[in-house]
Amino acid sequence: MGKAISSADKEVLSEIVRLIQKQGLKGADGGWKDYLECHDKKLGSCLSDPAKRSKELLVAFLQTFTKEEQKAFNKMAKRCAERNAMMQFMKDSPDLETPEQRLVCLTMQHPQYTQRFSFPFFEEEWITIHLGDVSEAMKSRTMIAVDCEMVLCQDGSEALAKICAVDHNLEVKLDELVNPIKAVADYRTHITGISSKDLDGVTCSLADIKKSLKKLLSHGTILVGHALHNDLRALKVDHPRVIDTSHIFKFAGLPTHSPSLNTLSKVVLGVPVRKEGEPHNCLNDAQAAMKLVLAKLEHGYDDLIGIASNNILNVDLSKLFIHKIPTEVPTQELQKLFPGEYNTIIESDIRIRGGNYSTHAVFRSVEEANEAFIKIEGQQTKDSSGRPQKHVFMKLDSGKTTSFYIRRMTADVHFNDSGTSKRLAQDEYGDSRQQPGNGTLDTKRQKTCLDQCNHVKEIEKLREALHQREEEIFNLQKILYFEVTRNQNL
Repeated sequence: MGKAISSADKEVLSEIVRLIQKQGLKGADGGWKDYLECHDKKLGSCLSDPAKRSKELLVAFLQTFTKEEQKAFNKMAKRCAERNAMMQFMKDSPDLETPEQRLVCLTMQHPQYTQRFSFPFFEEEWITIHLGDVSEAMKSRTMIAVDCEMVLCQDGSEALAKICAVDHNLEVKLDELVNPIKAVADYRTHITGISSKDLDGVTCSLADIKKSLKKLLSHGTILVGHALHNDLRALKVDHPRVIDTSHIFKFAGLPTHSPSLNTLSKVVLGVPVRKEGEPHNCLNDAQAAMKLVLAKLEHGYDDLIGIASNNILNVDLSKLFIHKIPTEVPTQELQKLFPGEYNTIIESDIRIRGGNYSTHAVFRSVEEANEAFIKIEGQQTKDSSGRPQKHVFMKLDSGKTTSFYIRRMTADVHFNDSGTSKRLAQDEYGDSRQQPGNGTLDTKRQKTCLDQCNHVKEIEKLREALHQREEEIFNLQKILYFEVTRNQNL
């Protein structure tokens, strides 16, 4: 066991064990709960919170992993220790807190920070940029904003294709196309603005970009970005001092959602980053993120920012949530769920819980996401929050059959006819009454309204018939699933 682990305090060890649980990692004696069942006959796994177990037990569990995995734990321990030292420094010396460091702290205090910035530290390609002397690093007010564009590879993974970085004067520090190395399945040109022709002859690699970033981010430099965890995942870089513009502003109405960079720029800076339908411009996005931080430093924006809920949710509603996916199902096979007409992206940012994981399917528009959900075969139910979901069965390339759930992002129904029906009813009964200056609905308008209501009733009947058909298909799929599973086990 390395020095970093053996000398780490209990809080750091607890964080490492939690991350091991989240990533679904197992040592020689299984996962954390398996280990407790074997090595603590009295309590077993009923007290599984790592913070409530002894330091000796935590260290003993980590020692059940391979030497290579323990090296990764040492890196994680050092990273956690630096972050804790940074927070302790600000607690002990609040008068030394710079405005920039305050935004670093705001980012870290966001409820989704831990989830978003918990990276797969055990993967060899990942590098961690360390602070060195924390008290010295905390004095740095240097900021670099970054934005990345990724392409979809044939193996289902994402690869960096372009990176731009600017300093606080908006001067360009990096503007590079990057060779993805792997075979590309989709350049996502409508989003990235990058085509295969752009990458012809490009020799710059991800390793080259990491070397450049290491120089730019040395001595405590703060890294800035919007939804920065996505860029860091593409770069395979973990950096302790970050400012995420999606974390530092407060939004009225829907605190669990954050607007897109384009919407936030429009509201805070008064201008959008791009026009509707335009692809991303990597350099413009990096500069917009830096401008937002500079605006926050200058004006504060501590009050709630009012943004129309449809703007906040626009990106989220263009997704479908896929969950309870068995870990043996490769993410690239999920692409088969959606025909090529949708140009769907399966996010590489997955969340593992036990033997299952979850991710998102991203569509070009809210309408496409809704249409794809309707076309998917499966029994439709609702989750505990009232959001519509379908239980889907799928045959894998291996020949096995598996099942999981696909869910809409909200309980609100935006594209069915129930809203139309309600609106028509209001028109029929509200507008038909005598109102000052309005008179009554004329005969033609009443007839149109009645026809529309009849159409709504027909649609309701069709929907009910479709629902019954879905149940029949689901039952057949279930029978097939258990039959195939039984045959596989014979």
